[in-house]
Amino acid sequence: MKTNRLVIVDGVRTPFCKAGTDLAPLAADELGRIVVNALVTRLGLDPAQVDEVIFGCVAQPADAANVTRVIALRAGIPESVPAFTVQRNCASSCEAITLAQEKLQAGRGSVFIVGGTESMSNIPLLFKQTTAQKFNRVSRAKSLGQRLAAFASFRPSDFRPRIGLLLGLSDPVCGMNMGETAELLAREFAITRDAQDAFALESHQRAVAAQDRLAEEICPAFLTVKAAAVTKDNGPREHQSIAALTKLKTVFDRRTGTVTPGNASQVTDGAVALLVTSEERAAQLGFTPLGALTGYAYAGCDPARMGMGPAFAMARVEEESGLGLADADLIEVNEAFAAQTLAVLKCAESDAFAREALDRDHSLGAIPKEKLNVNGGAIALGHPVGASGARLVLTSLKELHRRKARRALVTLCVGGGQGAALWLERM
Repeated sequence: MKTNRLVIVDGVRTPFCKAGTDLAPLAADELGRIVVNALVTRLGLDPAQVDEVIFGCVAQPADAANVTRVIALRAGIPESVPAFTVQRNCASSCEAITLAQEKLQAGRGSVFIVGGTESMSNIPLLFKQTTAQKFNRVSRAKSLGQRLAAFASFRPSDFRPRIGLLLGLSDPVCGMNMGETAELLAREFAITRDAQDAFALESHQRAVAAQDRLAEEICPAFLTVKAAAVTKDNGPREHQSIAALTKLKTVFDRRTGTVTPGNASQVTDGAVALLVTSEERAAQLGFTPLGALTGYAYAGCDPARMGMGPAFAMARVEEESGLGLADADLIEVNEAFAAQTLAVLKCAESDAFAREALDRDHSLGAIPKEKLNVNGGAIALGHPVGASGARLVLTSLKELHRRKARRALVTLCVGGGQGAALWLERM
């Protein structure tokens, strides 16, 4: 008997590329258009069958308001199909998926294109409000004299921009940037620089070894008609080594810190699109889904320790679904930072953390190395924040099929002090 649960039919993503490199010329709406168009083409889907398009995007472009609507129209989705954009920081594309589930359960549609897009290369530089006011006076001047007087009010400091990317990676509540929250966890959980670098090295080694498998997810991204297409992730380093990682300087705590560019996720451009439907509708359309969403939860935590979000979300989803770490054949913990991921692993095994922070009498359990991020993670592959959750879902489901395994757990920390956790089951 077919059920009304949400199933993931298939998905596609662009290559993930470091900001400022291969995909930098493409804005978030164009990255999204590429994957939606590729998904529809790959599946042979009639776009008129789509009920709604939902994408996550953190740094939504000013020149493409409601970027998902722009993506949908440019990808050939009919005007009659609504589209909207969601923002839950690093879990934005998870939110797109779970919102589709909630709409399905509410009877508000049965075929959705969901995913996420992010062009971190194109996050703008910003001027101070006082500078904007001076520009406004120039634009409102009614005579040459007034205009010259307005220009004369400018000072060199007016042209010192505020970097939008850094503002977006800083928490206004706790006053810390994301790297500083990772340093806090490294200190509190005694996670050494050596342990972080070793974890980062393994992420690269696994991602390099998985390149042929990951290629199954990727569609080419053409920058121009004449230029060669971008076809592969450019973050994984085939010759990465402990020696190279050790040479890198710390960024967020210059004196006693341990977090470096080498053991943190990469600032990245990329997009992911998934077709999700009800199980019944998938059968009507002739699709055999990759898998189903069988449970999910979001949870809040201390913004200064936002990296612990997965532990809180995993606890909540276990309460709601009855599934625990022992039920997972694969586990994806998004690698925002090596220190953050290693702290989550420690907390998962800690009875004391379970009692003090999760209000339960036993730990979540161990996350075995052989189940964790088996194709590498964001340290190697990159973290286009609005798209990462959907990438983890797609990668996990394809790996379940390769292994003929049953269940995967996907979890992410979320800037601002949240966590997301999604349970997936192979069809």
